[in-house]
Amino acid sequence: MGYGKVNMPQELFPEYKKKKTDIKKRLDEFRAVWEKSDKVIFSELCFCICTPQSKAVYCDKAISDLTKKGILYKGNIAQIRDGLKGVRFPNNKARYIVEAHKSFCIKGSLKIKDKININNISETRDWFVRNVKGLGFKEASHFLRNIGFGRDFAILDVHILRNMVRYGIVPQCPKNITGTQYLFLENELKKFSGKIGIPMDELDLLFWSSETGEIFK
Repeated sequence: MGYGKVNMPQELFPEYKKKKTDIKKRLDEFRAVWEKSDKVIFSELCFCICTPQSKAVYCDKAISDLTKKGILYKGNIAQIRDGLKGVRFPNNKARYIVEAHKSFCIKGSLKIKDKININNISETRDWFVRNVKGLGFKEASHFLRNIGFGRDFAILDVHILRNMVRYGIVPQCPKNITGTQYLFLENELKKFSGKIGIPMDELDLLFWSSETGEIFK
């Protein structure tokens, strides 16, 4: 059962028209990531591990710096923690990154792409939620979107939830979201997306940019 009638966002369409080209370009850039190495894919996973309760720009810079220094793929927990500047809960997140690296490292080489079934992305998301510490549905959806496979997923951070309230998709921002609730809210957003004719992945970036002023990741 849904939450009822949504507010048809007339003011959203001019903003979408203005940003549509840039949004599509950004999504094309995400899709291009899949053609890159397992190390690049892993760095996107690490970025998403860092994002809970932290600003995306700080997480991106921290992961970029750790990559340039060669620490992300071979550093210990202390070395990675020290590199997570501006990222909240660096102790836990450094540990999650090290554990993830161990789990995807086969005979000294990262093999994360082998775990991504491009023919069943929903099943792939479930697998990452179950098997990678630090990932919930939001982070796993974010990761898959950033490597080109998030067309049907919602990334339910505070920016998206605020807009869901704004347009009557939900009555209020939920404080804690269980896995079952996440899937329900995602489906509500999917129905809204269908009603207004803006694809889910484009709507996510549109909502996010309206809150933050930029089309990031």
